[in-house]
Amino acid sequence: MNMPNERLKWLTLYAAVALIVCGSQSLAANPPDADQKGPVFLKEPTNRIDFSNSTGAEIECKSSGNPMPEIIWIRSDGTAVGDVPGLRQISSDGKLVFPPFRAEDYRQEVHAQVYACLARNQFGSIISRDVHVRAVVSQHYEEDIHKAFVIRGNSAILKCDIPSFVADFVNVISWHSDEQENFYPGTEYDGKYLVLPSGELHIREVGPEDGYKSYQCRTKHRLTGETRLSATKGRLVITEPVASVGPRLTSGDESRILKVYLAASATLLCPAQAYPVPFFRWYKFIEGTTRKQAVVLNDRVKQVSGTLIIKDAVVEDSGKYLCVVNNSVGGESVETVLTVTAPLSAKIDPPTQTVDFGRPAVFTCQYTGNPIKTVSWMKDGKAIGHSEPVLRIESVKKEDKGMYQCFVRNDQESAEASAELKLGGRFDPPVIRQAFQEETMEPGPSVFLKCVAGGNPTPEISWELDGKKIANNDRYQVGQYVTVNGDVVSYLNITSVHANDGGLYKCIAKSKVGVAEHSAKLNVYGLPYIRQMEKKAIVAGETLIVTCPVAGYPIDSIVWERDNRALPINRKQKVFPNGTLIIENVERNSDQATYTCVAKNQEGYSARGSLEVQVMVLPRIIPFAFEEGPAQVGQYLTLHCSVPGGDLPLNIDWTLDGQQISEDLGITTARVGRRGSVLTIEAVEAPHAGNFTCHARNLAGHQQFTTPLNVYVPPRWILEPTDKAFAQGSDAKVECKADGFPKPQVTWKKAVGDTPGEYKDLKKSDNIRVEEGTLHVDNIQKTNEGYYLCEAINGIGSGLSAVIMISVQAPPEFTEKLRNQTARRGEPAVLQCEAKGEKPIGILWNMNNMRLDPKNDNRYTIREEILSTGVMSSLSIKRTERSDSALFTCVATNAFGSDDASINMIVQEVPEMPYALKVLDKSGRSVQLSWAQPYDGNSPLDRYIIEFKRSRASWTEIDRVIVPGHTTEAQVQKLSPATTYNIRIVAENAIGTSQSSEAVTIITAEEAPSGKPQNIKVEPVNQTTMRVTWKPPPRTEWNGEILGYYVGYKLSNTNSSYVFETINFITEEGKEHNLELQNLRVYTQYSVVIQAFNKIGAGPLSEEEKQFTAEGTPSQPPSDTACTTLTSQTIRVGWVSPPLESANGVIKTYKVVYAPSDEWYDETKRHYKKTASSDTVLHGLKKYTNYTMQVLATTAGGDGVRSVPIHCQTEPDVPEAPTDVKALVMGNAAILVSWRPPAQPNGIITQYTVYSKAEGAETETKTQKVPHYQMSFEATELEKNKPYEFWVTASTTIGEGQQSKSIVAMPSDQVPAKIASFDDTFTATFKEDAKMPCLAVGAPQPEITWKIKGVEFSANDRMRLLPDGSLLIKSVNRQDAGDYSCHAENSIAKDSITHKLIVLAPPQSPHVTLSATTTDALTVKLKPHEGDTAPLHGYTLHYKPEFGEWETSEVSVDSQKHNIEGLFCGSRYQVYATGFNNIGAGEASDILNTRTKGQKPKLPEKPRFIEVSSNSVSLHFKAWKDGGCPMSHFVVESKKRDQIEWNQISNNVKPDNNYVVLDLEPATWYNLRITAHNSAGFTVAEYDFATLTVTGGTIAPSRDLPELSAEDTIRIILSNLNLVVPVVAALLVIIIAIIVICILRSKGNHHKVYNQTMGPGATLDKRRPDLRDELGYIAPPNRKLPPVPGSNYNTCDRIKRGTVISMEDEICPYATFHLLGFREEMDPTKAMNFQTFPHQNGHAGPVPGHAGTMLPPGHPGHVHSRSGSQSMPRANRYQRKNSQGGQSSIYTPAPEYDDPANCAEEDQYRRYTRVNSQGGSLYSGPGPEYDDPANCAPEEDQYGSQYGGPYGQPYDHYGSRGSMGRRSIGSARNPGNGSPEPPPPPPRNHDMSNSSFNDSKESNEISEAECDRDHGPRGNYGETKPAQNNSNSNKQMAQDSQPTILWQCNL
Repeated sequence: MNMPNERLKWLTLYAAVALIVCGSQSLAANPPDADQKGPVFLKEPTNRIDFSNSTGAEIECKSSGNPMPEIIWIRSDGTAVGDVPGLRQISSDGKLVFPPFRAEDYRQEVHAQVYACLARNQFGSIISRDVHVRAVVSQHYEEDIHKAFVIRGNSAILKCDIPSFVADFVNVISWHSDEQENFYPGTEYDGKYLVLPSGELHIREVGPEDGYKSYQCRTKHRLTGETRLSATKGRLVITEPVASVGPRLTSGDESRILKVYLAASATLLCPAQAYPVPFFRWYKFIEGTTRKQAVVLNDRVKQVSGTLIIKDAVVEDSGKYLCVVNNSVGGESVETVLTVTAPLSAKIDPPTQTVDFGRPAVFTCQYTGNPIKTVSWMKDGKAIGHSEPVLRIESVKKEDKGMYQCFVRNDQESAEASAELKLGGRFDPPVIRQAFQEETMEPGPSVFLKCVAGGNPTPEISWELDGKKIANNDRYQVGQYVTVNGDVVSYLNITSVHANDGGLYKCIAKSKVGVAEHSAKLNVYGLPYIRQMEKKAIVAGETLIVTCPVAGYPIDSIVWERDNRALPINRKQKVFPNGTLIIENVERNSDQATYTCVAKNQEGYSARGSLEVQVMVLPRIIPFAFEEGPAQVGQYLTLHCSVPGGDLPLNIDWTLDGQQISEDLGITTARVGRRGSVLTIEAVEAPHAGNFTCHARNLAGHQQFTTPLNVYVPPRWILEPTDKAFAQGSDAKVECKADGFPKPQVTWKKAVGDTPGEYKDLKKSDNIRVEEGTLHVDNIQKTNEGYYLCEAINGIGSGLSAVIMISVQAPPEFTEKLRNQTARRGEPAVLQCEAKGEKPIGILWNMNNMRLDPKNDNRYTIREEILSTGVMSSLSIKRTERSDSALFTCVATNAFGSDDASINMIVQEVPEMPYALKVLDKSGRSVQLSWAQPYDGNSPLDRYIIEFKRSRASWTEIDRVIVPGHTTEAQVQKLSPATTYNIRIVAENAIGTSQSSEAVTIITAEEAPSGKPQNIKVEPVNQTTMRVTWKPPPRTEWNGEILGYYVGYKLSNTNSSYVFETINFITEEGKEHNLELQNLRVYTQYSVVIQAFNKIGAGPLSEEEKQFTAEGTPSQPPSDTACTTLTSQTIRVGWVSPPLESANGVIKTYKVVYAPSDEWYDETKRHYKKTASSDTVLHGLKKYTNYTMQVLATTAGGDGVRSVPIHCQTEPDVPEAPTDVKALVMGNAAILVSWRPPAQPNGIITQYTVYSKAEGAETETKTQKVPHYQMSFEATELEKNKPYEFWVTASTTIGEGQQSKSIVAMPSDQVPAKIASFDDTFTATFKEDAKMPCLAVGAPQPEITWKIKGVEFSANDRMRLLPDGSLLIKSVNRQDAGDYSCHAENSIAKDSITHKLIVLAPPQSPHVTLSATTTDALTVKLKPHEGDTAPLHGYTLHYKPEFGEWETSEVSVDSQKHNIEGLFCGSRYQVYATGFNNIGAGEASDILNTRTKGQKPKLPEKPRFIEVSSNSVSLHFKAWKDGGCPMSHFVVESKKRDQIEWNQISNNVKPDNNYVVLDLEPATWYNLRITAHNSAGFTVAEYDFATLTVTGGTIAPSRDLPELSAEDTIRIILSNLNLVVPVVAALLVIIIAIIVICILRSKGNHHKVYNQTMGPGATLDKRRPDLRDELGYIAPPNRKLPPVPGSNYNTCDRIKRGTVISMEDEICPYATFHLLGFREEMDPTKAMNFQTFPHQNGHAGPVPGHAGTMLPPGHPGHVHSRSGSQSMPRANRYQRKNSQGGQSSIYTPAPEYDDPANCAEEDQYRRYTRVNSQGGSLYSGPGPEYDDPANCAPEEDQYGSQYGGPYGQPYDHYGSRGSMGRRSIGSARNPGNGSPEPPPPPPRNHDMSNSSFNDSKESNEISEAECDRDHGPRGNYGETKPAQNNSNSNKQMAQDSQPTILWQCNL
């Protein structure tokens, strides 16, 4: 039994995959668990999977089992399927997935493969049917239509030729002519044109007019759905017959094979033409015969001209068809074999069976489908070689359990079914648990051998010696017993062992479930002995295996002999040292003999034993058969069974279908000699059909041969149908069965009309079907009644037929059981009832279940009419009344039953008027009404009509509302607010309309707008802004006056709420409103809605308008960038698109930026390639070159971020030719050849090859390999005065390159001086050594000299000449670059070469200049140093804010300008740059000091800022101007006018808000101090105001004049300097000078005067420990100060102060200074009066040249008096400059710096130099010289004392780092007071590591950048009018509301 070839691969290769659970588990098994089962397919893949490469496919495979099976996909050869990236993958749920793929990625082994699904668990494995996967790559194809040549009058067939590569997927769907005629497949077979099911266009009775038309076909691709029209047009070529023509086939083939699917349509063509027009007849051959019968045409089988069309093909239509074509001239025929393929299916019965060991098991494969070619069986995925439908296992063993599958196949498909065989009962095959071992012993003692075995059932143990069973005797005793645990113990006792007892002993444990055995040798010393061997019988062809039973020990040799010849004597014989003899393929003639075994020991003793071998021959039967083809009934037949081979005696007998032949069958058998038998059938009968088998048996075995006999048997009735009668509605069944051979085909037909005679095929329907000859009619009705014909035909004889009558018995029946009938009141009506059924039928009428008698009311009349199907009864009513609304019933009765039907009579009229109309509720646009329902007139109220109008309109100008008739409440909508309406209601039914109800009057209320804004447009302005424009709603929908609009926006497609902004209404008629939405996301879709609002509320939202902001650039680069080298000049680059959320637009293209890595720094040498795909190939690259690549995505917004550079090197190639070659004479037999390397080596040079050839004919070319590092070669042993030609090639690993130019030289005795080296350019790296070669030849030896840049070379420490003439330069520098020439000269000639040396050094410092500034950016220009020689790769830009860290930015080398963005507004910055090249980073440029634009906040007008009430004050912070830098926050402080300490209200008031200061006392004067902050600094404003009285009134200004002290008097005078004459000013300067002199003289006094005007040398010594205690600076209460960078203390480094506060003044942010007496520790009585000085109209000081107001003229004193300063700048980093006539101290940054990176944090703010400029000042004097080097100490001043920049006023200096400082009032004090300064205040807790106000974790940290950054002009901070006198001045001060500027700076 053979398996199909394609399946053998599955099984042999998949043996490893098949489940082998049984062998891997324990031999003991439990009874099968009912819940556990093997795998079963739940969803098995189909046979064929076709898909397009553009769609891909998924193949699902599901199975069940317990445990859940594992799914594995395998190929047809059994190998497992794995993932192929992008082409094939196996999903986690077991699906085989084929993703869409590009056409070029098609792989046949993936996309045109046979797969199968394998499911397995521990109980077995099953394999699915074959899955033929075929991927179709989308490719262009065209359909063609060729000309068709046809004889006039014949039929023509036009064929649509479809290319073969798509023919399986493309179908013809229509045909079209050039005259706009369309032809589609249909069922009309009588017309001229017919589209055949197979797609051809059939044109009947062609005439000359048909030759002028052209035709095209339209096709559809079933995978892609693409339809297309044929590329060409076909036409008919009409031939006019000139004579009679016999039929001829136009296609040329006389036989065709056609396959169609079940239920499809088959087209059998008969393409023949003739003249006269031929006749076509179709015949079908009877299966298995040469007989044929005419094809019966019916509704299903049609013939159109010569074409046979079979619709809804069935399997029985399969067979061979013959078309016969005839006319008066001749005939022709064509055969067509039709195969109707039905889907294959299989089922195994039973699906599961449990069988005990040893019992038989039978599986039956039941299959359907057509055709069936093979049946095969598998077990657990392996073939078992069985091809019959029934699988029988005679005796079930353990290995038989598992999953069995039956496969049925044909050429197109396959099907499978599976079943599981389980083992019943408990079993345990035998196992040897303990056994004896091999033993060697002396004769004499007894031997005890033991075996222990276990198993279930309990095994039995037997013993053998050399293969012969041991029986008990006097010396051998065998015994056994069973232990308590079930094991069997068996023993063999041998008494007094002899040498003859030696041999191979074996114990065998056997049960019905298995066998186990153990063997070992027992060696007994003694002479050789051979036990007697019994005769051996063997069947010819088998293999003889026998072992010589030898005893004795030791044995030296065992040999076999035959006829005294030692074996082997031929190739079939094999002899082994252990005494085993094997003879293969035993034959009687050559192998039947006596064989002798000879055993010898070393002493020469031997023993012999003989074995007789008898060879038996099996019978051999000569094949036989009946006559060809089936036999006829009554025919005489004989069979002869001849057995020429085999041993006698022979027993020969016969069987029929496996049963002994009985004499009653009319079959006789007779022996013919000893080797034959004859079977005779005198007259063949139907029972004789079957398989006849001849059996031949002898002692050797049994053989048989079978041949079939088929008998033609005409049909005969098994069950003949008879007339039947069925009750209507029942399921009818009429059986019609016949037998015969071939099997008859049983068909049913129904008579046409009411009489038998003409019949037609039964049409398939839902209730009529024929199954196996039985006619089924479900729910039989009267229409099914009639005569039926049953026919049985098999081609033998005329067949059988029977005509029966099927009658249907029906009781009366009304088709309609209940219906409603209406009539209008007063009109006539007719009621009808039609009863169907067997006549006669009587009908009676009832009215409301009462008998209706027309005699009692003459309005009623009853009439009856006899119909063919029953009776019609009519009840007439002359004139209907309301009382006629009743239920009328008609009752019908006949012999088979009765039935009734009812008519619900409804008399209808118009409804009455609705009433009780009232108003339930009303609003501005609607009113809720209710009313009472009136009488409906027996017709359902269809609707109510609510009519309403404005009160002033007439009822002819009304609006209506339609309300359903089932309700009595309704709402009238679409009213106008605040309007009076009249409302009434009307009822309506199908008959008519009622009268109107009484009207009610209502007035609507006002409401919110109902209209939506119009003409809404949303347009993007830029990437983050959109402009929304709209117009108001229609005026009629305002419902009041619109106040404004709410504009809402949100991210589209999200559930977030709208963010609304309010826009005021524009009163101008028709003007558009607009709003810009800012700070939006880039390229994000937003939804915008708008609603109008009035005083009632907001109107409806407009429709969402969606719009995207403008596209930005991708914020992330493409990911997973990778490159792959393809060739020496191509690289493939691939990437993955950036994440969608980072695209910021629609990615249009990708750019690949690439360049050689050594040129990457140069933007001009980079190349760009655009592509829309995710990979590209770069072409035309340099060979063996490392390339650097970046990828970026591009949107409409521009280029995105570049990816991280990647690198790939192109492949090497053969090199170019050496650049140059020299051949220099070295002597009379030697020439020196030198060369330069190739310009493009294209790889690593591995060697050079020097070719030499003597000029002249017939000379060989010599080659010499030279290492790659050698650039010259000395050719020797040359002939004198003979020219030689030389050329050189270079080689890489790829191969040898091009040859250099050839050069000719001739050996000579004269050797002129020549230089073998070449002119070259050398590049050396800065500080490295350089060597320039100069290899020279000549005789005499030439003298070598060098010139450097034209100057004779003289050796020095760095340069020297090497012995080989080379010049060595150590540690090259920039100055070494230039030309170097080498000269060689001897007495014969001289030569020279010139080298050029290029020194690559790090770049020198670039030039940095400021180009432009904005509030948050700086633009700088970068220019490289003129002296740079090496190519510059780029710049590194360093920048930092005044109080920040250094940051860097990379700038490309070709950037002329660079923007530094994201900077603080109005802040100082330092900038410098360094360049870098491939050598490294270069020197730093000079530092550029600059600042961004922006100013500190500007003061508002008081009325706009302050709003006073009785117990609070409202502050409107929107009144402040931000100075160009956005406001950050405000600090609010207040106090009563007579108080000293300020109370902080809030330190974080946000801008754009109003703030209310509460809890104030009524009618009280207050001071208010506001500190406004932005990133440029802060502004302090002080206001005084009086709260209102409790009644809201104002209070009088304060008239209290304080007692003025001397200091107050001076302060008042100074506040009115504009009224003091110049003389007073001069006196004041003199007084200040005297005070300074006194202070300087009293420096040694213990009571120090804390004055700010110290002289030169007045710089405080940082080493004084008592300074921190003396200075009086503290933080204000509740003010937490953030740390200053680099310091442990919270202070401001610098405080600026001027006696007159000008526009240039700056106050250090957040520095609060408590003067003596203002601190809580001090006595209030010691407090000093303090007053600020307003700006004096810009005149800040005396005229130029004036000595100042605090120092005498020319005083050298320096104003640098920083209390507590602990570090001074280095002297060598600063310079002092005095401007002409200068008396103001202006601090500017010093231009010189040693190293920007040195001491960056500590020293970055100290690089300033003091410059004196013109202009008045309070201070004068030269700057100090700093000599303190300890400027980087962490505890010291981190910022330095001098700050520069263009400031109009110097800074005042105060203690820092937690020291206590107080402010000297300078000239404000009375110089004549004479009182000493008060003693220093008691020290506060100022511990540097434990300061409560410096290190608080809760401090309100303010950025250091906010601390005093502005250096531009400031506004007037409090200009006051000049005071006339002191009293007026004080009065003016009390009443003036202008702010007074205070200084406060907190960090």
